[in-house]
Amino acid sequence: MPTAEEIKQRIERGIPGSQADVDGPDGVHFQAAVAADAFAGLTRIQQHRMVMDIFAGELGGSIHALSLKTTIPSQGQAT
Repeated sequence: MPTAEEIKQRIERGIPGSQADVDGPDGVHFQAAVAADAFAGLTRIQQHRMVMDIFAGELGGSIHALSLKTTIPSQGQAT
């Protein structure tokens, strides 16, 4: 089972230049706020898919749920 810190590190490695804040109080349900300039020009669905693709095959398994909030730091846009 991954920890919130491991999920944070994987997001930040998977999306270079990103900053993630991850909380997972019960170890299977996680919330992540991810800021990345790489999200610029992408729809909210594309931004979320970029993050979710990092965990392909794990969602619904060792990671039961991952709730996302994505932002573009240079625009201050939250989605």
